[in-house]
Parts: sequence; structure tokens; C-alpha cells
Amino acid sequence: MDLMAEDSLAQDSLAEDSLAEDSLAHLIALDRQHVWHPYAAMPNPLPVFPVRSAQGVRIELEDGRSLIDGISSWWTCIHGYNHPRLNRAAQRQMAKMSHVMFGGLTHRPAVALAKKLIDLTPEPLQHVFFSDSGSVAVEVAMKMAVQYWHNKGQPQKNRFLTIRNGYHGDTFAAMSACDPINGMHHLFGGLLMPQYFAKAPQVRFGEAWQKEDIASFAALLEQSQERIAAAIFEPVVQNAGGVRFYHPDYVRSASELCKQHNVLLILDEIATGFGRSGKLFACEHAAISPDIMCVGKALSGGFMSLAATLTTTHISETFAAGEAGVFMHGPTFMGNPLACAVALENLNLLESYDWQAKVAAIEAQLQQELEPCRQLKAVKDVRVLGAIAL
Repeated sequence: MDLMAEDSLAQDSLAEDSLAEDSLAHLIALDRQHVWHPYAAMPNPLPVFPVRSAQGVRIELEDGRSLIDGISSWWTCIHGYNHPRLNRAAQRQMAKMSHVMFGGLTHRPAVALAKKLIDLTPEPLQHVFFSDSGSVAVEVAMKMAVQYWHNKGQPQKNRFLTIRNGYHGDTFAAMSACDPINGMHHLFGGLLMPQYFAKAPQVRFGEAWQKEDIASFAALLEQSQERIAAAIFEPVVQNAGGVRFYHPDYVRSASELCKQHNVLLILDEIATGFGRSGKLFACEHAAISPDIMCVGKALSGGFMSLAATLTTTHISETFAAGEAGVFMHGPTFMGNPLACAVALENLNLLESYDWQAKVAAIEAQLQQELEPCRQLKAVKDVRVLGAIAL
């Protein structure tokens, strides 16, 4: 071992010792004083639980307690924590390079992952734009739709149609497509681009379809198709908006209406993608393909932040002929090799076993063990679809 490597190991050991010497109380105090957590306030933030490690479905806390993580770290860890295959994939890639810019360069992990995504998603989707997070994937999709219509000589088509109770992220364009009343972003309403909001679907998954459920969506398209670039919504499952499972025929009807009114369809599969709803992608319940699809969360198996926006050849080929000549977007960490390598292994792992049977078993267990909760006075409803339960 050379001196540089020995020195690096020594420094790592000192850093670990320094962290270990901090008492748990001191760690929590420093966190409360300096660290701003999601959806929290300073000072006096909500309590947090220091984590020592995680394995499988369990999170081990610094105080020795063990938790079962029932939300997969915000729907990301589809194979559990600390999976050896994902760890090995990361180690192999780190030995080559953890990052290199994607502008003017490419690399095997990104190309292989793009090909894998094209193979897994509906056939019309043929082009992949990588980004850092789900919110950014939505921003990319919305910019892509607006610039597409600009390329087609219709710049007035720059608004979006969506449905109530939807959630698409915390960045500005994504916020504008979230429910403006029941969502989390009403404080920013005066700054957001105004969008068109149809009534939330009411016919549940598994109930008899009623075409009146799509009437609000259809009416808005009819009235404002000249202004609407795309419709954007979460297919079949509205997640942050109440874990609502709605009828696949709503998605199918919306797709047909968009085609009739010359409006693109963006499907947000960030939370539903990669098997969560019982189908690989929730749009498969409706047997349709969008013009643009956003994926993220479980894409890397919860290992690193990574997302992607997929689109068709028809849409992508308009950009070279447009005013800008290119798509005007390029994240700094776009196509990060480490994230792409782990994501590729994550998807290979998913394909290596009968995930459909596993999700079906999870669904059956959730239905059986949660149904008694319906009798509790504090419980209004029990809902299960695939590996999702409320």
C-alpha cells in the first residue's frame, strides 16, 4: 500500500472516531441547531431520529432501536437497504469514475441505462433525458412540451391541464401543476404560472367506470386547447394527494381526448414506476402510452438521486429545427455515472426475479392485515393497490 493510500485511510479513521465520540445528545443538539430538514421550521424543528445503519426493511437507530420502514424511504428502496448487488455496482463504478460532465461526453452506464429504460417503458418512448430528481424531471417534461409547441410554430400553447389532488414536486413549474388549494404550495400562488385544473377523479380503481367522471377534464380541453401544451397527471395513483386509486379508464379517456384536441400527454410515474402499483408502470393499467413520461424515486433503488424524462421520436425530432436548435436544459450532474451504474443494476435485479408475484403477495398481506382497521372509529377507509396501502 502506498503512503498516499495509508494517509487517506488514517484520515478516514480519524473522521469516524470524531463522529463516534460525539454523544447522541450532542448529535441531536447540533442537528436541531444547524440542519434544516424537509417540511420543517427553524428554530424548534420537529423531532428527528438519528440513524446508525439500515439493512433490508429495517432502520437501526443510534439508540439501539430498530424500525421497519413501511414507506421505503419515500418510495425509493424497492429492494431494501444496503443491498449487496447495488453496493457492488457502486464500488465497481467508483473504481472508474464517480462523475464526469455529460456535456460533450458520454459513458457506458448512461447509455446502457437509457437502453434499459427504453426496453422497459411503452414502445413509443425512445429518447431519455436524465436529471437529478423527480421535481426536475417534471420541470424538464413541462419545458419540453412548451418548447415542442414553440418549435411547431404555436408558442401560445404554453399552459398545462392537470387534475385536483395532484402532486408533482417542489420546484416552480412542478408546483404550478400541484393542487392549488389542497396541495402544499398555496403560499406561492401569486408567483406560479396559472394552470387548468379538472375535478379529481372520483370513480375508484375496481369500481364500474362512469364516463361522467372525465367530463371536467374534457370540458377544459374543449375550451382551452389552443392554450394548453400538455396534460400532466399521475396515472391511476395520486400519492401525496391522499393515496387515491382511481379508474384506469380515466387515464385511457384522457389520453384519447388529448389526441383529439392536439395536446400532449405527460404522465408522472415518479412514485408509481417500477412495479409499485402491480404493473411495471401505472399507465399499463390503462394500456396507453404517454408522449412524455417522468420516472425517478425507485429508479436507483434508493441508492442515489436520479430521474429521467422519456419522450417519443416525433417530439424529439422537432428540436433541431426549432428556433433554439437544441433543448434548452442541462443539469450539472446529468447522467451521473455512479447513479446510472447503480440504477442499471437495480433494474437488472428487478428483472431477475418474479417481482409481479412478490407485489401480489404484498398486496394480499396488506389487504388481509389492514382490513380489520376499517372497524376502528379513527379509520375512515382502507385502500390497497399493489404494494401501496393506506
